Amino acid sequence: MTGRRLVLLRHGRTAWNAERRFQGHLDPPLDEVGRAQAYEVGALVAAMRPDLMVSSTLSRAVQTAGIVADVAGLPFTTDVRFRERGLGHWEGHTLDEVAAAYPEEYGEWAAGQDVERRGGETRDEVAHRSLAALAELPEVPLTVVVTHGATAMSTANALLGIAQRTHPLAPLANCHWTELVAEPVPAGRPPRWRVRGHNLGAPGAVVPLPTHPVSADGTTDADA
Repeated sequence: MTGRRLVLLRHGRTAWNAERRFQGHLDPPLDEVGRAQAYEVGALVAAMRPDLMVSSTLSRAVQTAGIVADVAGLPFTTDVRFRERGLGHWEGHTLDEVAAAYPEEYGEWAAGQDVERRGGETRDEVAHRSLAALAELPEVPLTVVVTHGATAMSTANALLGIAQRTHPLAPLANCHWTELVAEPVPAGRPPRWRVRGHNLGAPGAVVPLPTHPVSADGTTDADA
């Protein structure tokens, strides 16, 4: 895996992103803005000349990957382990609704704590399944994973050896990505990753949204 590059690409915008509604394992599709973002980022991905692309099974990621694949001329596969973090009883509700209904949980979340919602997942659980999926992929020079904000952040933290309770990287915007590179290591040792770039994307892909507290899950727009 020496020298391997990994791009963790967040999907395009959905109507629920615009509404700041928690998605988690629920499955809203891309909206018109999200589809335009995917076409825009597709040209950037094509220029990278990736060897492999894999997507979450949730429709917002599959639709993004499909558009990127068409633009880049690259097929893709899907893996359920790259889906978004499950948020249990928060899913389908807006930030304001969660703040009103579950003020203690919301306060802990806004303060950066890893709140495990009823029926949801922890960041470590998300990273565990995502890393297991990565370990099964062919070792190629450049892999693109089309995934979600919280999943991308938990995966990057795990690869970099950063505790999941901290989030030194800023949240990913829709159709933006984090790029990691595996540094050379002695044979038999696991790769040592570094950040080559973060929150990279087309200039026009960021759409301003109403102001809310920054989520320690790496999402300011209720992507999770």
